[in-house]
Amino acid sequence: MKIKLGCIADDFTGATDLANNLVRSGMRVVQTIGVPASPLAADVDAVVVALKSRTIPAAEAIAQSLDALKWL
Repeated sequence: MKIKLGCIADDFTGATDLANNLVRSGMRVVQTIGVPASPLAADVDAVVVALKSRTIPAAEAIAQSLDALKWL
């Protein structure tokens, strides 16, 4: 899978809003809840990773965000 755009959102609502806007602009989008454990099988243009980093301690939020970045 070769994606054009990878996004990390700090909550589900923001991730959903972003994914919706990307779909409206014609992109094929997958939204995940948390960092996926394996590569996606879908052929998509963009992936939006929804985290809960807004409501957890800063160190955990940073670690989750970096994990999402590594996955992307």
